[in-house]
Amino acid sequence: MKTVEINPKRLSGDISVPPSKSVSHRAIIAAALSKGKSRIENVIMSKDIEATCKGLESLGSSIQMEAAGEGRVTLTIEGSGMPNVKNGAIDCIESGSTLRFLIPLAALTGEEVTFEGRGKLVERPLDIYYDIFESQGLEYENANGMLPLTLKGTLKAGHFKIRGDVSSQFITGLMFALPLVQGDSTIEIVGKLESVGYIDLTLDVLRKFGIKVENSGYSSFYIKGGQTYIPSDYRVEGDFSQAAFWLVAGTIGSEVNCLDVDKDSLQGDKEIVEIIKAMGGNISISGATMRAIGSSTRGISIDASQIPDIVPIISVMASLSKGTTIISNAARLRIKESDRIKSTVSELAKLGAIIRELEDGIEIEGKDELDGGVVESWNDHRIAMAMAIASIRCKNPVVINGAESVKKSYPGFWNDFRKLGGDINERDMG
Repeated sequence: MKTVEINPKRLSGDISVPPSKSVSHRAIIAAALSKGKSRIENVIMSKDIEATCKGLESLGSSIQMEAAGEGRVTLTIEGSGMPNVKNGAIDCIESGSTLRFLIPLAALTGEEVTFEGRGKLVERPLDIYYDIFESQGLEYENANGMLPLTLKGTLKAGHFKIRGDVSSQFITGLMFALPLVQGDSTIEIVGKLESVGYIDLTLDVLRKFGIKVENSGYSSFYIKGGQTYIPSDYRVEGDFSQAAFWLVAGTIGSEVNCLDVDKDSLQGDKEIVEIIKAMGGNISISGATMRAIGSSTRGISIDASQIPDIVPIISVMASLSKGTTIISNAARLRIKESDRIKSTVSELAKLGAIIRELEDGIEIEGKDELDGGVVESWNDHRIAMAMAIASIRCKNPVVINGAESVKKSYPGFWNDFRKLGGDINERDMG
């Protein structure tokens, strides 16, 4: 386990924002489903992306990697057009996207495939897929509702009813697979669709690889069967869920410039810009650069239904803003890498924040500065990174246990933290 000790210091400077993990998953999968060669540029091989690449190789694709500088790589992907099983065991590590995106693809093969995982992923619910398997007669077996999951059978076209408040990952998984089956399908959304931004990303990537999905106001999606993915060269854009950490760092500190972000991005987490502004923060945009300048911020009410991944870092800013912030509609955070409502509240409280757990959210009373102290990452990359940013406005050092968890999405986080002037001591606890 790695432990970092951070001496409080305001950060400033330029940061090249890592490529979007959400877009990377989608582009790599679409390339792997194309018959022919695609190049995917500006990729960081985090543990999650590595899991998706290995899973796709198990399903018949060939993926070559070449270094492209600054920890980025370019992937050359030779797709097979239709998944076929080369290796019947797929280890998703701790990546929910890998698991939920690849299950329907494995179900196109008609062969036996076993999905494995570790950490909290083992418990992440898959009931939506189990219901589909049962209705279509696919065989499956799991460990009392948990991973490993073994499935065998062939996914067929049909009318699929999916709850909108569970996870958009199930919808995306079906959107990847259903264009390849014979016969047309409809995905009907029951209730309000949360995380609309993630569905927009899926539809955009599918379109760029030649797949058409008809969107009826996010209440249903019509997918024609027998379509073909067309190979494409694709550059992954900067990730707003990672930029959020640095934009907050600039807002509660001195000044941080985030490079390689698209103000017109379809990413739902782009909402961080409007949230910071609503709280009184100063953000300016020039081309592909966003600048966050140290500001006095205030508490507001935030609906987190479309932006669950940035709740931990929003909570850090709220804990250092005047007045009360209430974050609501965040119940899905309880089934992430950690229960992110509980972990965010627990660790910010250790740093001296006035913070309270709600059933579906968080209530925070802001103060000028936090105390510092020893916190745990909960093996959750977003908790570790949020606590690092909180250190900027602490009186005393912050010690983060389990700091290696950032490798899940952002392997270069601690280097980038130093690049902006962060004062870190790292210890490997064995």
